[in-house]
Amino acid sequence: MSEARPARELPRPAAGLSARRRWWGVGVAAVGLPLLTVGLESILDDYRLGTLLLLYLLVVVIVAAIGGWWPGVLAAVSSVAAANWYLTPPFNTFAVASRDSVIELVVFAVVAVIVSAAVEIAARDRSRASRSRIEADLLSDVASRPAATLSLPEMLEQVRATFGMSGVALLRSRGGTESVVAAAGPEAGPWSLRVPASAELSLALSGPELFAEDRSVLQRLAAAAARAWETQHLSTLADRLTEADQVRSALLASVGHDLRTPLSSLKAAVSSLRQDDVDWAPDERAELLATIEESADRLDDLIANILDMTRIQVGAIAPHLDDVAVDEIVALAALDLPPGSVRMDIPDSLPLIRADSGLLERAVANLLDNAVRHTPPGLRAEVTARLSRGAVEVAIVDHGAGVPTHLWEAMFQPFQRLDDTAIGVGTGLGLAIVEGFCTAMDVEVLPSETAGGGLTMTLRIPVARS
Repeated sequence: MSEARPARELPRPAAGLSARRRWWGVGVAAVGLPLLTVGLESILDDYRLGTLLLLYLLVVVIVAAIGGWWPGVLAAVSSVAAANWYLTPPFNTFAVASRDSVIELVVFAVVAVIVSAAVEIAARDRSRASRSRIEADLLSDVASRPAATLSLPEMLEQVRATFGMSGVALLRSRGGTESVVAAAGPEAGPWSLRVPASAELSLALSGPELFAEDRSVLQRLAAAAARAWETQHLSTLADRLTEADQVRSALLASVGHDLRTPLSSLKAAVSSLRQDDVDWAPDERAELLATIEESADRLDDLIANILDMTRIQVGAIAPHLDDVAVDEIVALAALDLPPGSVRMDIPDSLPLIRADSGLLERAVANLLDNAVRHTPPGLRAEVTARLSRGAVEVAIVDHGAGVPTHLWEAMFQPFQRLDDTAIGVGTGLGLAIVEGFCTAMDVEVLPSETAGGGLTMTLRIPVARS
């Protein structure tokens, strides 16, 4: 991607020279003309009036070059008055005795005004040329970069600096609500100008009033910004669809392996019970029924995980945050675990937390299930909770083999099994679902090593506002 050119402020259209330079021209005239008149009075007898007027014309040209049209005209009128009063007989009066002197004064006044006008026109042309060059540079810089790689904040900052605005934003109106897509500058409204960019987008600016020439350029820049956002938006949607398609493909591949074991167990147990020529003993029948129940539970967990992962991938998670108690969430999450497999240390003095109870329960349940499965026989997984820096940290601890630190990021990806677990034991979606649910609730998930071996997963949950 090509680098953006440094932004330059756009000159005011048709304004010629700045007000500051005009006042500088007035100041030069106010100082220069009296000094010149005093000097010319001392050499009045040595030169003709026409020669002296040329010196006045030089001052008028300097004043017009500095200040433009009206300071030049003011200097011309003042020069004619000073020359008539002090340098033209009869002196100290505006009467003119000689016809030649009248012609010289009139010609001088006309030439001085023409020079002032010429300087003003040149300044306006120079301003227009500068504006056109800056506009062309800005538009070509935007047009030369692919819309998919164009940085909207960078582009809006160029617009803000070029037009001297305090704030610029690309706004999106949809369903009666308005949102900021991208912005630049310290101020985010109120907007003094809005330029339509597309059916949903508009370019909003906060700052001085703009002229018609500015609006024409802004219209094209707004259209370019809208195209860039729409292209990037469509590209993001395409990436999400591609990712969702990959997830669906992986789900299908995973389902083919991970659902086969419980289905086979179900079918074998049911077929055995339906055999009319076999008289099953009560303990054998109970064992077959237990197999059916365990396989059905396993199928239920697998299907729930697959549905949860699909919801996460398509962005369909909408958490309903409420004030909940940590101990209640952990107790519900541990209901389906074997009795005595988890040791809990959750103080009653902990404040309420802000979370979606259903999503947080599922996340804690997945972490507890992982911790129990990876904790060796004879040991128990642990759950502790404590208050730390305005949040409640819930730590789920196992004492298994642990996960190497360089694999911590990878273990949150779908379909990752980082141990030697057999294919039929899980889809590898547990931690991916935990991260998806926690991200939706603004809950941090922090892995760490367990002292003595194992993995500790800590959920950092915001404390309730009350």
